Amino acid sequence: MTAWTDHLAQQGARLDGAALSFADTETETRATADGTIAVPLLHLGVIRSVGPDSAAFLHNLVSNDVQKLGADAAAWNSFNSPKGRMIASFLMWREAEGHALALSADILPAVLKKLSMYVLRSKVKLADASADVALIGVAGTRAPAALKAAGLAVPADAMTLTTDAEGSRCIRIGDALFLVATPAAAAPRVFDTLVAGGATKVGTAAWQLAMIRAGLPLITAATQEEFVAQMLNYELIGGVSFQKGCYPGQEIVARTQYLGKLKKRMYRMAIPAGASPSPGADLFAPEFGEQSAGKVVNVAPAPGGGFEALAVMQTSSVESGQIRLGAPDGAPLTLLDLPYPLA
Repeated sequence: MTAWTDHLAQQGARLDGAALSFADTETETRATADGTIAVPLLHLGVIRSVGPDSAAFLHNLVSNDVQKLGADAAAWNSFNSPKGRMIASFLMWREAEGHALALSADILPAVLKKLSMYVLRSKVKLADASADVALIGVAGTRAPAALKAAGLAVPADAMTLTTDAEGSRCIRIGDALFLVATPAAAAPRVFDTLVAGGATKVGTAAWQLAMIRAGLPLITAATQEEFVAQMLNYELIGGVSFQKGCYPGQEIVARTQYLGKLKKRMYRMAIPAGASPSPGADLFAPEFGEQSAGKVVNVAPAPGGGFEALAVMQTSSVESGQIRLGAPDGAPLTLLDLPYPLA
């Protein structure tokens, strides 16, 4: 255990691998729906890119414009296969000597290894910085007040950030959704002051529910190389630049954007209690018979029972309103609203 996870255990956290909880599922999901929450994001990790060539190196590999990323800005981004399928999705921001990438911890080692293969003569060093940087999610209507109580300046606009003298960054990723990236040594104090400032301490599933409701997907090991960026609505949330130069998979992503109608999109869906959904699970619809018509991307327990999920589906199947989990006769899914329109 690290000093950060040891502190969380002292605060009543139960750790199960990268998943964490403080209370029962219903209590935590209800807090997400009705209150303001603070969540240690142990299921995420951080890759740090350091060196004078950091911007140019990453710019040539990822879907968004790294060269234009401001010092007070953050951006969704992705690393893709040559076939345009997402290997990783991540939140990126600039640091004093380079950049940081926050992504799913279960894919971090493999992604770091793959990115490192491109370094060659570039003046850049890549490293797993997860032990040095603690990530904390804060969500809810009183999130700004809790952040101020923790001594953090609140960014005024979405996808902007503030940095304090200690090196803690507060990134606004939605109206009431924030990610704090703080030096690991400062994490216990920051977390405790967030809770003292009015946030309820909750676990991983609560944050996953908040992200699902915000329509913000996360690629994990179960869904690597399954989706082109637009299938995950990535161009709608600002995760793709169509003006930058080439990067792995760029031709496929551009062709998907400009040629023909996109046949698959990501939707938010409700799954009834009693089902056993998981990322990567297949979805079915009558017109596709025994053939999969889509896949679950992310899933979390919902208040009152059942689950909410982000899922990529054939748009024609969604319009028919008959979507099933796991098999043609599996549990029925119900379409829910996203906070942004599907173009």
